[in-house]
Amino acid sequence: MLSPQDVSVRRRAFRQLHASGCFVIPNPWDAGSARYLQGLRFKALATTSSGAAWRHAKADGQMSLDEALVHLREMVTATELPVNADLEHGFAADSAGVARNVRLAIDTGVAGLSIEDSTGDASEPLRDIASAVERMRAARAAIDATGGETLLVGRAENFIVGRPDLEDTIRRLQAYAEAGADCLYAPGITTREQIAAVVAAVAPKPVNLLVGSATGLTLRDIEALGVRRVSVGGAMARTAWGGFMRAAQMIAIEGRFDGFAGAASGAQLNDLFSKD
Repeated sequence: MLSPQDVSVRRRAFRQLHASGCFVIPNPWDAGSARYLQGLRFKALATTSSGAAWRHAKADGQMSLDEALVHLREMVTATELPVNADLEHGFAADSAGVARNVRLAIDTGVAGLSIEDSTGDASEPLRDIASAVERMRAARAAIDATGGETLLVGRAENFIVGRPDLEDTIRRLQAYAEAGADCLYAPGITTREQIAAVVAAVAPKPVNLLVGSATGLTLRDIEALGVRRVSVGGAMARTAWGGFMRAAQMIAIEGRFDGFAGAASGAQLNDLFSKD
């Protein structure tokens, strides 16, 4: 169990990372992947709702609040790094519920948390801006009531849910910034023009960029566009699943074991996890 002082140190360090420069905040899906990423000298980690759900044989968005909170505690205790929580849409139908659940997430020791404006309803995938702003303000108030150290990330899900309207995305991000979000995030934007437009629209507040697939942009390119932090969402979990699925299918379909080529050695993994 982390002491309140340890949690506060992590939160202050996390907030400082957003003050200047550009850093990568990769997304582990379990304690082991979190520990490995810590060993690579990353400065912070973020959870992934999709990666966590797949680990529990569920689709993204199907984990309960209680399951998500257990996962957050596991991730916070697995590493010495600040952890940003993917709190999805707050696991609540109204702003009061968002505030309550944000407080529960804060109690796990996370250094930051994100609230998105998706609904989970394919026919109406985005909340109206007024409703989304009310929920963001509720999250902000819950954070302020617990000392204000936890970083709040406002997410506009337009490009993820099939509504790739850049103007509406920017309107939403600006509204969430005004409502108290410390960092803004529009997962799914990919072009230099989209990224630069979002960065300019919410400046001086920092922007998180999702890089979930191979891209021609380097980290240096992304930093030059003004992005403050880069996350990878479920991409690392999908990469791990891809290797596992290829190896398993090769055995099942072809009766071959070539899929084990390139696997980490047991000795390497034992060495990694024997260091405490």
